[in-house]
This record gives sequence, structure tokens and C-alpha cells, in this order.
Amino acid sequence: MSDYVNPYNSPESPIVPEKAQNAGNLTETMLTYLREASPWMRFIGILGFIYCGFMVIGGLISMAGVAAASSILNEFFTFPVFLVIPFYLLMAVIVFFPSLFTYNFGTKIRKYQFSNSDDDLEQAFKNNKSLWKFYGILCIISLAIFPVIIILAIVIGVAAVSGIF
Repeated sequence: MSDYVNPYNSPESPIVPEKAQNAGNLTETMLTYLREASPWMRFIGILGFIYCGFMVIGGLISMAGVAAASSILNEFFTFPVFLVIPFYLLMAVIVFFPSLFTYNFGTKIRKYQFSNSDDDLEQAFKNNKSLWKFYGILCIISLAIFPVIIILAIVIGVAAVSGIF
């Protein structure tokens, strides 16, 4: 039983020092690319924060609008108002984290170009890793939810056509 080797295990490697040789040395071309990308990353991060604010404001305005329409058109319009604001807030949260990671990545790269501190470079790439990890998890969640939404749409469509609703 001890001779069994799991082919799906991660490969094992010997313990290496925390910092490999030449880890902090970036070529001039790499630094140029990072310098040129830094303002754009900060800009995109700030736009993401502004977008989050618009999402929250849009949710509040939509909630007020749907509440007003529901009271005026009570017999024709029965949309549950309580579902509007959580949707907008959820979308704002989903947009906030990538914006934060992108902004922090750009800021740390900018800080690195002045300090040449390996810690600043590490923090920049940590934010980059967090950005892509967030997007990966979001993709996994989306792929898990899509089949459920498709099945619900089919069931509701069939129910609507058959006159159940």
C-alpha cells in the first residue's frame, strides 16, 4: 500500500532559499514596461472605484424608482423592490476588489521605481497575483452558476408556455 504514488500530486522540490539569486534584478526593458504600465493601472483602478460608486448610487436610484412605480402602478407592476439594491451592491463589491488590486499594483510599481526596494516589488506582484486569483475564482463561480440559470430559464419558460404562471 505504501508503494502507491498519486499521479495527481503536486511535484515535490527541494527546499530553496526564500530569495533566489538575481531575483531583484530587473532589466531596463522590464523596468520601462512597468513604468509605462503603472499610470494606466492606477487610472484603471480609480475608474473602477468611480464605477463602484455609480453602482451604489444607481442601486439607490433604481430602488426609489421601482418603489415609486410599484406604488403608482400597483396592479400592473409587482417587482420585488428588495431585490434591486442587493444586486447593485453585489456588482459594486465584485468590481471593487479587482480595482483595488489593480490600483495597488500600479502604486507599488511606481513606488518601486523610486525606492528600488524588493519589498515594494514583492507587494506589487502580490497584488497582481491577487487580481488574477480573484478573476479565477469569479470565473469558477460563474461557470458553476450558468448551468443552474439555464435550467431555471428552461423550467420557467416551459411553465410560462404551459400556463402555470
